[in-house]
Amino acid sequence: MNTNQIISIGLLTGGIALLIFGINAAGSISSEVSEVFTDTPTDKSMWMIVGGIILAVMGAFGTLHFRGSRA
Repeated sequence: MNTNQIISIGLLTGGIALLIFGINAAGSISSEVSEVFTDTPTDKSMWMIVGGIILAVMGAFGTLHFRGSRA
């Protein structure tokens, strides 16, 4: 396992964790109160969800790219 694979796996797991935290934050009481007045979840939860998706996609692409190039 080389350094790029380790980084890709780290990005993937970090992205999944950030996505989970973002989804939990979107369901929190403060986010729901903010959603009542603004009709959108809080900025913090949205940034965590978007960042989690981006990191997870980057990590998945990197992991699959290195796995495919080995064969």
